[in-house]
Amino acid sequence: VQLQAFGGGLVQSGGSLRLSCVASGFNVEYYGLGWFRQAPGKEREAVSCISKNSDDTYYVDSVKGRFTISRDNAKNTLYLQMHNLKPDDTAVYYCAATLSSKHTVMVIIPTGYDYWGQGTQVTVSS
Repeated sequence: VQLQAFGGGLVQSGGSLRLSCVASGFNVEYYGLGWFRQAPGKEREAVSCISKNSDDTYYVDSVKGRFTISRDNAKNTLYLQMHNLKPDDTAVYYCAATLSSKHTVMVIIPTGYDYWGQGTQVTVSS
């Protein structure tokens, strides 16, 4: 079982990036997926989460209107399109998966997730 995140990089404030997360070893169609981030000295937080059928999404207030989460179950892939990036978005971004049948509501806490990717660094310069 593996999640591999990529697409991070260094961008200027106002720029855009698209993160991708490819899953292998399991079928994501049974899993809720999420993007989390962790900045130095801060706790890991949920940025955006999406249900297994894409019928429900969550965004932390600070990224609403700027980030869009999506998934392609046929490709076993999760995406995060990020626009109008700000220096406060600088962090290591992680993708994660949680078995949907374990939960009745969307999970937005890190301890609720079963599998984690290795993280990809996003750095936004001012």
